[in-house]
Amino acid sequence: MKNIYCKMICMICMIGMVACSASELQKSKTDEAQALLTTLKTVSQKNHFLFGHHDDPVYGIGWIGDKNRSDVKSVCGDYPAIMSFDLGRIELGGDKNLDNVPIERLRHEIIAQYERGGMVSLSWHADNPVTGKDAWDVSDSTVVASVLPGGTQHDKFMGWLDTVADFMNSLIASDGRKVPVLFRPWHEHTGSWFWWGQALCSATEYKALWHMTYEFMQQKGVKHLLYAYSPGTEPNNTAEYLDRYPGDDIINLIGFDTYQFNRQEYLNSMEKSLTILTEVGQSHDKPIAITETGYEAVPDSTWWTETLLPIISKYPISYVLVWRNAYERPNHYYAPYPGQASASDFVKFYADPRTLFVRDMKTKK
Repeated sequence: MKNIYCKMICMICMIGMVACSASELQKSKTDEAQALLTTLKTVSQKNHFLFGHHDDPVYGIGWIGDKNRSDVKSVCGDYPAIMSFDLGRIELGGDKNLDNVPIERLRHEIIAQYERGGMVSLSWHADNPVTGKDAWDVSDSTVVASVLPGGTQHDKFMGWLDTVADFMNSLIASDGRKVPVLFRPWHEHTGSWFWWGQALCSATEYKALWHMTYEFMQQKGVKHLLYAYSPGTEPNNTAEYLDRYPGDDIINLIGFDTYQFNRQEYLNSMEKSLTILTEVGQSHDKPIAITETGYEAVPDSTWWTETLLPIISKYPISYVLVWRNAYERPNHYYAPYPGQASASDFVKFYADPRTLFVRDMKTKK
């Protein structure tokens, strides 16, 4: 049933690509990026959603670096439809990111996920360019201002953007085309735990950071990206959600990040944020997504089908993505692995016709 649905998506995408004029396709996007955007919109219209997992094929519980391995695949026999990775520390010119994954491995896995029919999202926990510490260092409230034109760190930061752009341009599939990617920088900005957060810069400065990032990528020929606007659950209405929104001409998908600590509070937060997201998505013609979520160590054996699935099925989301299964931190994982308490329930979640994994996406190309 799911594969039949995805063939429909493929046909819709192909028809849309033929019918649209060059101006309608936006000259700022490659055909592959436009097709990905069409898929994200189409999925949500049919009450289906893609399932995603951060760092899925590069490490998991009890392993790191194995080839063709995934905790999700080990449980249900299939890869997630979306894999997300982080570019943090790439700006420093090293050979590994902030989670100790080789940059070359990231490149390989991004291309592999695309070629197996899946989608990739990239976040960027850039180090603090003023203090030299990590992205969570909020000891200086002038960092965003310092990287903007005229700022003391502007030249350094433009070099960082150049490194990111070069990496994006290196994502070339075997057919010679650049791999379309959903880029999600400057996320969770409605909190104040990153140097680009709410209390660390003005709305004008935050928007300027976005515009500078986007315009630089365009100048470097990085036109295979979609861009995601991804605050936390702090906004209480659409006006607050859009307070620092960079604009429809930049943003392609809107979402939010949230995690469960208390079940009822999680459900309440999800209801509030999904209601806001649905309204904004409809008024701005953007697909919506839960860009990060999860329940650490998933101690609830039926969390997937009795907590997550019922709430997200009420809203037209394009995807939901859970965070990583850390190999180096005990009990810091968000997807099941073989023998984990919620593994059997996850198999039921996988079998639900509303969920889409990578096998369901193969026919879209």
